[in-house]
Amino acid sequence: MPELPEITAYVEGLERVIHGQPLERIRLRSPSLVRTWDPPLSTAEGRRVLGLRRIGKRIVWEMEGGVFLVFHLMITGRFKWTKRGAAVPARRAHGAFDFPGGTLLLTEQSTKKRASLHVVQGEEALSDIDPGGLEVLDASILDFTAALTRENRTLKRALTDPRILSGVGNAHSDEILLFAGLSPLQLTQNLDPVQLQRLFQEARRSLTEWTERLRAEIGDGFPTKITAFHPAMAAHGKYGQPCPVCESPIQRIRYADRETNYCATCQTGGKVLADRGMSRLLGADWPRTLEELEELRSR
Repeated sequence: MPELPEITAYVEGLERVIHGQPLERIRLRSPSLVRTWDPPLSTAEGRRVLGLRRIGKRIVWEMEGGVFLVFHLMITGRFKWTKRGAAVPARRAHGAFDFPGGTLLLTEQSTKKRASLHVVQGEEALSDIDPGGLEVLDASILDFTAALTRENRTLKRALTDPRILSGVGNAHSDEILLFAGLSPLQLTQNLDPVQLQRLFQEARRSLTEWTERLRAEIGDGFPTKITAFHPAMAAHGKYGQPCPVCESPIQRIRYADRETNYCATCQTGGKVLADRGMSRLLGADWPRTLEELEELRSR
């Protein structure tokens, strides 16, 4: 799922190609994309794009007349800027947004259509969509500590909860926790001041670094390779590969259609965290250390 760095890249790319332009026509292929009915989506046609912004993991188009289009790409939703009037793909496309300078396609590579578009009128209605999470890059350590410790949650859940922190999801939380040296299952109210400071600094460093990395890759163009995984990531999506800090193999916890990646050596004192599926299979034989895990794999 695109998170703060990726959404920022999209917002900046959209500013280059559609800011100030009138939205001439909307060609909708998937009616289920639109989650609101008043005002209708057609209200946006003919209006200029006055501004673009990010709310959490959502992309907001501010149109003339106080109309806002709010896109949530979910896991596999993607924008593609192409030639004006380009055909809407027959498969896996939600629709097209035609501008004088080109056409913006919205696609979703999953068979489960989760991306959404809300059409709202006015800033007050827009604020109702905001989950209210703290913007880490604008926050102080006191604000960060208060938000994170308000409830006693695991760090993984707290970092990815949009009501707690804004724009951090599955991928970047793995990166933040690896370099902060903290377990994804550590409870927020058990963190000492040193750990909280380290987590705060690492969250800001990592999100800033990834934003700048994407800016450098995209340059003055429009993002074409926004994914939920980047090959240069240190932990996320790197199960079984060596940790760049200590070279121990990256481990994972799988749940539903997501997984948490972590380094047992750097983050959990060498303890292998129980994976839900494998724990049920192995029961009491579940390995507790990296050594036991390697012995199990060698059998």
